[in-house]
Amino acid sequence: MPKAIFLSYDGMTDPLGQSQVLPYLTELTKKGMDFHLISFEKEEKFAFHQNTIQGICDRAKIQWHPLSYTKKPPLLSTIYDVWRMYRLTKEIVQSEDIAILHCRSYISALIGLIFQKKYQTKFIFDMRGFWADERVEGGIWNLNSPIFKTVYNYFKQKEIQYFNSADHTISLTHKGKAEILSWKSIEKNPIPIQVIPCCVDLDKFNLRNIPNIAKSENFNQVKTSIDGKFVLGYVGFIGTWYMLDEMLDFFVELKKKRADAVFLFITQEKENVFAAANKKHIPLSDIIITSCLHQEVPLFISLFQASIFFIRPTFSKTASSPTKQGEIMSLGVPIVCNAGVGDTDFVIEKYHAGEIVDDFNAIAYQKAIENILNTQYNSTQIIHGAEEFYSLKNGAERYWEVYQGLLKPIEAL
Repeated sequence: MPKAIFLSYDGMTDPLGQSQVLPYLTELTKKGMDFHLISFEKEEKFAFHQNTIQGICDRAKIQWHPLSYTKKPPLLSTIYDVWRMYRLTKEIVQSEDIAILHCRSYISALIGLIFQKKYQTKFIFDMRGFWADERVEGGIWNLNSPIFKTVYNYFKQKEIQYFNSADHTISLTHKGKAEILSWKSIEKNPIPIQVIPCCVDLDKFNLRNIPNIAKSENFNQVKTSIDGKFVLGYVGFIGTWYMLDEMLDFFVELKKKRADAVFLFITQEKENVFAAANKKHIPLSDIIITSCLHQEVPLFISLFQASIFFIRPTFSKTASSPTKQGEIMSLGVPIVCNAGVGDTDFVIEKYHAGEIVDDFNAIAYQKAIENILNTQYNSTQIIHGAEEFYSLKNGAERYWEVYQGLLKPIEAL
């Protein structure tokens, strides 16, 4: 059985680890892969979710090696964590016949480069977006600081090295792939690159399974409060990239057309949303905010007449794939979103799955609202789009194709 190490600087007890790492690894183990999984876990989430994640790994026969995430001091803590990742990877590689290092994002890829050269392990660069540019455009790294400018330049140089050296690269989007293939600075272009978006487990996000999901008191209260109203919905964290003010402006325009409209947020950021709505003089009775367990998310999405997300359309977002898009489409709900973010607008247009906003102003919002309110969207077609583009099964198959391509030369020796 071929063995691989999956390296992630993100935690498996984080939502992304549970939706965008473990499901793929579970599917790949069914095809014959044997995984060691190294991840960095935040203390509170690890204490709360450790047993759940360990159970998932045990059932899939994934050997999980959780390390504690070091937060402070900035930069030095990351260097320390990279050293710990290197040390643990070295122990596993020296004790087992590891064929592949699958490195999620740029920090983990530092380890992939080292072991590819030293031990001839195959190196998969699972880039997850233009990470260094995301740090700058998201305001995390200020290039006016000599330290952050040095770090940015270091990772932009590493980025080229990753593309030149990786045995295979994974891009979340076709637009990201096209961007990379246009770079003259990559000596080996065209590089081997596979597009695999953020996929979704269609069994969990399935309208047929909604009646079988246990309904909490919280869900029943929300459902009662919105009964008979037009529900515009948002699900997930707001964070750095999601444009809350612009989404609220859209809702203001929607209220002019549908006085019964309410804006339902499924998020933990209650205070931030209420504060932003208050500044725009939106009655707080029109804003409903709740949070829920991950298994309840499909239930709440099924309450939406339409969903919305606006993401800052920067260069780095060319390579981004919003996880929520596949989840929402899997339930047949039309989406209002903006252009300029990965393949989002392409998918919406191809499957007639909602409306694209080309600008952030009242005229653009009114046009989209008119279409949303007067279009009979075909939920079956939207669900088909999710199945075709965001299916976990399809995503796992694409990963398996990459693994098989890398394992064949090894098996031939």
